[in-house]
Amino acid sequence: AALQKLRGTSDLSAELEEMLAEQAAVKGQRAKNPWELFQNPALRWQLVSIVVLSSAMQLCGNDSMYFYAAYVFQEAGIPQDKIPYVVIGTGSCELITSVTCNMIIDYAGRRPLLLGGYIFMAGWAIVFMVALSQQTQISWMPYLSMACIFAYILSFGIGPAGVTGVLPTEVFDQMSRPAAYMICGSLLWFNLFLVGTAFPFIVKSLAHFCYIPFLVVCVCTALYVWFFLPETKGKSFLEISEEFRKRNFRTKTRAGFYKGPEEIKTTTL
Repeated sequence: AALQKLRGTSDLSAELEEMLAEQAAVKGQRAKNPWELFQNPALRWQLVSIVVLSSAMQLCGNDSMYFYAAYVFQEAGIPQDKIPYVVIGTGSCELITSVTCNMIIDYAGRRPLLLGGYIFMAGWAIVFMVALSQQTQISWMPYLSMACIFAYILSFGIGPAGVTGVLPTEVFDQMSRPAAYMICGSLLWFNLFLVGTAFPFIVKSLAHFCYIPFLVVCVCTALYVWFFLPETKGKSFLEISEEFRKRNFRTKTRAGFYKGPEEIKTTTL
């Protein structure tokens, strides 16, 4: 009844079948704690994925854009008493795009949204640094800087902000999800503290090119998503876990080929 109300349809046989299959797969197990996830080789790449993506959520520099917002808007000629409202507007853009992402995620897929978000953020970071460095020389550069702030925040909202939060549900089983979300939440707050503490020193050291570390994070995260993160759109949990199982237990043989756990067991016997 709860699922029917949530989905808005009475045809839930496929979803219920998947839930029951997952429940049967973990029958007899207890809920895992965070440390057990780190010790379990069967969850290695799932754990690496959420660690990378949860860390990148803060280390990508999205929150640092708000640090520059007031200065850029002032240089663009916006009255001082109107700047707080424009800054609120940037936050509203992030909220709207995050909601939009959750509406289109099942159509666009997880990997394209993450890839597009981080690639666009990397591109806008380059443009933003160039615009900041030329802001006092060229009259229209403050407007380009202002556009970069909105574009950067919009790219973050439509991709990483909307997708990262749902991944632990899709790549971990019912017994591991609470611990996975605990790890994600801890990383989010720790990295937020890290960026908030380090950013003033980064600005002091790199001046207008302070977004180089965030650019590196965006590029590296995009590469990780491209090479290592499987698409979860339209797949059951068992199908997703099978893809990770092949990666978690992949072993290189002397001939240079890779074998999964069943093949290794057969060869050994």
